[in-house]
Amino acid sequence: MSAIASYRALLRIVGPAYILVAFLGRIPLAMSQLGVLVLVSETTDRYGVGGAAAGILAVSNAIGAPIFGALTDRIGQRPVVLVQSLMGALGLAGIVAVTDPGASQATIFAMAAVAGFAIPQVGPLARVRWRPITKDKGDQRRLVDAAFSYEGAADEASFVLGPAAIGVLAIIAEPSGALLAAAALLAIFGSWFAIHPTSALVARRTVTGAGGTEPLWTGVFVVLVMAQLCVGMIFGSVQTGTTVLATSEGQPGLAGLIHAVLGIGSVIAGLAITGLPERVLYATRMAVASVGLLILTSPLLLVDSLPALITVIALMGFAVAPYMISNFALAGILVPVRKVSTAMTMLAGATGIGYAIGAALAGRLADANDHTSAFAVTVAAAGLAVVIALVSNRALREAVPVDQGY
Repeated sequence: MSAIASYRALLRIVGPAYILVAFLGRIPLAMSQLGVLVLVSETTDRYGVGGAAAGILAVSNAIGAPIFGALTDRIGQRPVVLVQSLMGALGLAGIVAVTDPGASQATIFAMAAVAGFAIPQVGPLARVRWRPITKDKGDQRRLVDAAFSYEGAADEASFVLGPAAIGVLAIIAEPSGALLAAAALLAIFGSWFAIHPTSALVARRTVTGAGGTEPLWTGVFVVLVMAQLCVGMIFGSVQTGTTVLATSEGQPGLAGLIHAVLGIGSVIAGLAITGLPERVLYATRMAVASVGLLILTSPLLLVDSLPALITVIALMGFAVAPYMISNFALAGILVPVRKVSTAMTMLAGATGIGYAIGAALAGRLADANDHTSAFAVTVAAAGLAVVIALVSNRALREAVPVDQGY
């Protein structure tokens, strides 16, 4: 089955409405981090505070994601995601309400923590639905492979449209209006994703019986968590460095639009990766993509203008999606089936923690120096990703069941 045929089969099986809802449901999270960064930085006139607020939101989301993920493994996605969507929307609106020049940092940080904790990780939860969706629908292995590639591309596309929407809305309706728009999208499409009929396929699961006591925190899963931590650091530091450079050039509203370019290459690469032969193992793809990340991020240390930054960020995207897709696909294969929601949301949470580390560290370095210091965090994170991928390659290969051949 070709890549195009696989995508057509997925669309035929699940229908276009689900694809649209699951995609739009993940955009508010992509909007929220940069939206908080821009709103708080502009209001307080301090990048460090803005980066810290965005980081706190990301860390809180990273903490909440696996907690709610484990809950969905037990009682199903529908009730959990519905409550998360509504509470997350209220939290984002609350950040707008408490952020003003005279507000205390503690108040802003507390509200960011509340919002981040509640916002659902729609992307990982959508991945969980694909195996039951494609069950008995033909070549499931190929369909699941295509589904995970699509989900990786969809995540990257959301990181295109999310920051882009913040950039446009920040110009049209001010940063506060942009964050309120994210809240509205979450309330509508997050709730719709929760109640979509596909949620019945991942309803309440028992955690007893065969496989119920299999450990989640194996050595290879720790490797995948660390890999996603690196991705998050890349996202957080790039967003911060971009904001600093755009502001110094007198165009702060362009930060979201510039960062969105990162997702263009990621979407293309993510959709294309399904065409790779099955003999190219996910562990191999992960290692090659990590080297690509290091090569493509290194020019950030030489960037001193917005056109140059746009070029480098656009090229970076071609390594990001293959790296993330490989990580999530390996998790889907290696973790116990009854803990797959927990695992997927935990990887997303690790990305959020990495984002927080990257944004906060890059923000402090930028306050003390300039945008180049912020981008140094990006390159360092890519270098760490290479080390992790190469050192763990053999262990990842040996951990995959022989009959699955990934």
